[in-house]
Amino acid sequence: MKKCKITVMKCTEYPDLMAQYLKATEHVCPHKVGDVFITNGWEQPEGFCASAWESISPYIRVLAHGGEDFFSGWMKDKKSAMISCADGFRPVTFYLEALEEDAE
Repeated sequence: MKKCKITVMKCTEYPDLMAQYLKATEHVCPHKVGDVFITNGWEQPEGFCASAWESISPYIRVLAHGGEDFFSGWMKDKKSAMISCADGFRPVTFYLEALEEDAE
């Protein structure tokens, strides 16, 4: 099993949707563009948003176990994926890469 790298590529907010549909909340996304996390196999990295992990973990699991080419040739690097979390109000886009380094 391999380690994987997760890079935060883009953080977006939709204030119009938030104003119309979101109840008042103090939730703020903990991730910032440029944040990097390294997984140990497919284990959730410390400090990583649990909700975002639910969205990307199936892809991390496959990459960590040697899988590749999720989108039938869309990605330049077959051992990568560009996946966004499922937060419709504040989606974050992550670049996922399998590393050559073995998981512990």
